[in-house]
Amino acid sequence: MPETAWQQVALHELVQRRAEVEQEIAQLEGRRDAIAREIASSYAGQADAVARRLKGFQDYLVGALQDLAVAAEQIELVPQPVLVQPSPIDAAARGQEVSAPAAAGASAGGPFSGDAQLIRTRLAAFQGQPDFYDEPWKLRRTLDAPGAACLENWFLEQAGRGAQPSSGSRSRNALVTAAAIAILGELYGERFQTLVLANQPERLGEWRRGLQDCLGLGREDFGPTSGIVLFERPEALIERADRLEERGELPFIVIDAAEPGVEIPILQFPLWLAFAPGPGELMREEEYY
Repeated sequence: MPETAWQQVALHELVQRRAEVEQEIAQLEGRRDAIAREIASSYAGQADAVARRLKGFQDYLVGALQDLAVAAEQIELVPQPVLVQPSPIDAAARGQEVSAPAAAGASAGGPFSGDAQLIRTRLAAFQGQPDFYDEPWKLRRTLDAPGAACLENWFLEQAGRGAQPSSGSRSRNALVTAAAIAILGELYGERFQTLVLANQPERLGEWRRGLQDCLGLGREDFGPTSGIVLFERPEALIERADRLEERGELPFIVIDAAEPGVEIPILQFPLWLAFAPGPGELMREEEYY
């Protein structure tokens, strides 16, 4: 494709993306106005809860505007060759199929079985003293024993695909997720991207703050092309995960405890972690929102 034609295609995609974001921003501004009206008419006992919702909405709106700016800056107007590589999960599965005859009678291992010792070592280290000054993308907070047990089960028993009980709050679920991201980063480097699904801007704002704190990240680490991407709708997340796999990269999908369920298309991806809330947590969510 001639360079001018490629630039036109790239610019068209940017304009289309901008229109989508502007439409989302318009919807969010309408939600902001509704929250403002609710503040004006709320009772004194509800003021604190409404203020928290407004703060979460503000964080999410600012993040959406920054994501659009990052997309505009990083768009490639000159085509670059893309090396498509197989998913590391698929490669591990094929390797196990080849070695299966030699291991007849032994229990079948998951894709992380070869890294079981490393995973257990890291989970044990995460339960020690936190390193608040560690480099970005490393866990800077202490993981409690239930969180470590949850991740050991998810990695080694569920092969990185399944639901785990919620830790009781969004901030603690973000801590568990941050520990998983730190381990996956050590296993796959930059070949994977974390996609978080939560159906309210306020919830996405909590996820952003929690992961920033636990992994020492900045706002530039939450963008459409790298780092962690936040989604309010499952359709957009699934589309992004498909594009990552087409490029030979690995999507890691995280589903908030307040989501009503896991969309069927998500089940096809090799890495997904859904948090299942307890009855008490569901009641708190209903009261809070």
